[in-house]
Amino acid sequence: MFRPLFFAVALALLSAPVQAQQRAVAVTFDDPPYQATEAELCDPVRAMALTRDFVAMLRPLDTRATVFVNEGKVCEERRADLLPALLNMWLDAGLDMGNHTFSHLNIHRTTVEAYLADVDAGAPVTRAVLAERGGTLRFFRHPFLFTGETPEKKAAIAAGLTGRGYTVAPVTIDNNDWMFAALYRRAEAAGDEALKTRIGEAYVAHMAAVLDHWEPYSAELTGGREPAQVLLLHAHTLNRDWYPRIHALYLARGYRFVTLDEALADPIYGHADDYVRANGVSWLHRWTFTEGRPIRWEPDPPKWIMDAYEALN
Repeated sequence: MFRPLFFAVALALLSAPVQAQQRAVAVTFDDPPYQATEAELCDPVRAMALTRDFVAMLRPLDTRATVFVNEGKVCEERRADLLPALLNMWLDAGLDMGNHTFSHLNIHRTTVEAYLADVDAGAPVTRAVLAERGGTLRFFRHPFLFTGETPEKKAAIAAGLTGRGYTVAPVTIDNNDWMFAALYRRAEAAGDEALKTRIGEAYVAHMAAVLDHWEPYSAELTGGREPAQVLLLHAHTLNRDWYPRIHALYLARGYRFVTLDEALADPIYGHADDYVRANGVSWLHRWTFTEGRPIRWEPDPPKWIMDAYEALN
């Protein structure tokens, strides 16, 4: 399939910005080295090609993004040589890098001690490749956006992360790109280009719909000012092919792309978070809950996407 970079750029140039670059977003991609099979990520040729194509797509867009790594995605016998090579490809593209645990562990199904051990196991290679460039491993992203299903567990995890020197990377603009991506991978495997295009176009439309929700919703927390947003996406073939359209969508709505550090300097990220549930949600929902106001949930993907995804499982 022709990747729609040309059309993304054209859309950005032809669309009138909504707020003349007054909006800001930090883009983040979870699950590098990649959302792919173990066989793909343990084959140097295939793994390098997946990563090379993704960063080649990102490079001209200047996203200033941060990626959150699961070191355990690369099999043990290739971790010492292949994983650093893959991570360096992301860094060569000018992206920052954080820890997303070793194995994408679900905190609700394990202990605090086991979770923090998985955090530690997810750091060595990432820390080393950053150090070689004079950088440090500073950011952490919770898998599934799960922070703990009891106040005691949540507090213990937070203390453990703070003690390890991590800054938690919240998410304000959550979405269901992973759901679209699973269907996209199946269509890709089947060689169904028409279905890939249908899924991609539905994905872009969904991302516009969630912005229609998150933008005014976020402004309710700040007296009418939209705070700097943090967008959660994932490293997979759907975004390899369709992220340029998402990027153009943000440009058309008046966003400038900032680093995660710049976004987290917004005062909203100092807001208290009293949300404790066995699910993962946007920090906008967490802060809304903390203020005692009702959460208004973001729109779901189209029904045909949800039905098709459910049929996969």
